[in-house]
Amino acid sequence: MAKDRDDDKQNQDYTLEEILAEYSGTPGGPDLPWPEAHRGPPPPNVVPFPGGRRTPGPEEPEVPEAEPPVPEQPPRPQRPPVTDKVLEFPEDDTPPLQAGLRHLKEKADAYARQMFSEEGKEVSEETIRFERLIPGVDEEEAPEEDGLPQRERRPRRESPPPPDIPPAQLASRYGKGLGLLRLRTALVGLLSLPLLWMALATFLDLPLPGALGDSFPLQVWCSGGLLAVAAVLGADVLLLGLMRLLVLRPGADSACALACCFTLADAFTQLRLMPARDTLPYAAACCLGLFCCMWGTYDKRQGLRLSCRTAASASVPYLVTLDPNSWNGKDAYAKWSGPAYGFGSQIQEEDGPQRVFRFTVPLLLLGSLLCALLASVGQGLPERFLWCFSADLTASAAFAGLLIFSRPYLILARRLSSSGAALAGWSGVSRVGPAILLTDADLFPPGTVALNGIKVFGDFPVEKVVAVCATLIRDSGSGLDKLFHDLLRTQGAVYRRASGLQRHEGGGLSAEIRGESILVGSASFMALMEVPLPQGLNVKSAVFCAIDGELAGIFALSYTMHPTIPPAISALAAGRISPVLCTRDFNLIPAMLRQKFKLPVEKMDYPTVERRTELSDPGRPHSPRLTAVLCREGLTPFSEAVVGAKRLRSAVRTATALSVLGSLIGLLLAFYLTFVGAWQSITPAQMTFFLLAWTVPPLLISGWVNRY
Repeated sequence: MAKDRDDDKQNQDYTLEEILAEYSGTPGGPDLPWPEAHRGPPPPNVVPFPGGRRTPGPEEPEVPEAEPPVPEQPPRPQRPPVTDKVLEFPEDDTPPLQAGLRHLKEKADAYARQMFSEEGKEVSEETIRFERLIPGVDEEEAPEEDGLPQRERRPRRESPPPPDIPPAQLASRYGKGLGLLRLRTALVGLLSLPLLWMALATFLDLPLPGALGDSFPLQVWCSGGLLAVAAVLGADVLLLGLMRLLVLRPGADSACALACCFTLADAFTQLRLMPARDTLPYAAACCLGLFCCMWGTYDKRQGLRLSCRTAASASVPYLVTLDPNSWNGKDAYAKWSGPAYGFGSQIQEEDGPQRVFRFTVPLLLLGSLLCALLASVGQGLPERFLWCFSADLTASAAFAGLLIFSRPYLILARRLSSSGAALAGWSGVSRVGPAILLTDADLFPPGTVALNGIKVFGDFPVEKVVAVCATLIRDSGSGLDKLFHDLLRTQGAVYRRASGLQRHEGGGLSAEIRGESILVGSASFMALMEVPLPQGLNVKSAVFCAIDGELAGIFALSYTMHPTIPPAISALAAGRISPVLCTRDFNLIPAMLRQKFKLPVEKMDYPTVERRTELSDPGRPHSPRLTAVLCREGLTPFSEAVVGAKRLRSAVRTATALSVLGSLIGLLLAFYLTFVGAWQSITPAQMTFFLLAWTVPPLLISGWVNRY
């Protein structure tokens, strides 16, 4: 340690210039990047690098070192001096285009060598055998990513959901006062007929009875009086619309209520404020709008009543949910059994058009007010304000606002109720998926698969063959469980304890029971597992059982498809909803469904056996949002609910867009005509025709939802 300290102390006496001078060979040589400093002779304990020049000591004469001969090189062309900001390119005389083509040619040659490297190799017989015996499966496609960072959306603030009331209680609540509402709706419709006659009398030169045809003020007062009577009959709808406006949740009924109020005010002040105006107030249009609002209210209550009554008809119904990212990274419909929690809450939520009108109606109302002020007060004619505001409100209040959802929902609820299905309101159909998961019970419910016979081979007892086969069928969750359970009870056998259950892609099961290897599957699975089968065997649908590699029994089955299954599959295909076969019965493969039942299997997906097991797992988590509630077995109610929900969503969205567009166009036309004071061009008859024209498309679309 002391010696190391002395060495360190001795090394500290040398400067950096002395060490660099020793390493470079010549002190102050031209290789130093800084000016030379005066250096003394190097210390004796500094050893020069091998091959380097050593500085001679004070007693040694300096011998000049012979320099090696430098080979002559051809002179290089002189280049201009390079500045600090200019970089020299490599000395390559190849043009860039030719260099790029050469690079592409090299890549193509490398790809060709790799592609044809295995040319000439023959496919083994084992591979051909597997491809023939193992049914083809569909792999899920990974969702495409554009490589850009996904921007997370902020969750939308939603109001607390309504209370989850049982469906039976909701059905009785919606049924109260339904007959009286229907009667009042019919009376309002009848009151709109004389108002429409008076509006058309001047426009089409129609006769008016008695003094009504000779007195224009009497026509004005009669128009206002009939509209007031209609407002009394529909007071509940008008008050509900005004209440929605006060709580800042306006809807289509809010626009209709304001239009009726200001039209009444215009009718009772027209003779005093605008005596020169010779057109009637817009009472006919407002009365028809009130009739449509009451009609939509009745249809919605009737449709919700039917849905709640259907959902309450089964104690433990089947639930349809749209599970996120279930197949191919997209949402898929699934059916599972459980209590209908959340159905009563969803059925009470606002429908889609009302959610749209919550944002559009305030804008239309504000636009109507500004247009009325510009057309009246802005021109120095404040006495025209009520007429301008009434015209703008009436033109922007769509007749079909409450019919957009209620009418198609009632039509669809009547069809689904006869099939044993009920949609869970708008929130259940607001999202749709491109796929539907089908299990064994969907294609072949209990009772559609029968046992034709049993054949036992060798010295195996019948009870043992039935027991081991029924055990594997039960443990696999196959749709044949009930059939083999009944057979087990008939033969007096009991279930065994199996271990190591495995599902094979070839269409079979394997497990161990009391040290014996059990194989259960189709004929192709037995051939794949090299189990010898009898010669001339001609059984299309059967369950084969083998014990320790020896065939033990054959259970012949008969599959009977209900006649409603093919139309249901066709309806799904027409609705662009792809069926995904999540079957656990190894006999239900695409080849069997195509050959025996002529189903369009090319439009179906058939996952791997592990994925089918995962998708058909009863304990698999599902979405908390219900799409529909089913009260019957089979595929028919399932497919009708899914296709109907998708068609309802499409119809409602199209009709809502048309309704909002018609309201905007009506507001702009009314503003222009009131601004120029052309009341002869915006008569009640013309206003009514305009609004009826925008009401026809939603009504036609509503009749289209059940055409499948």
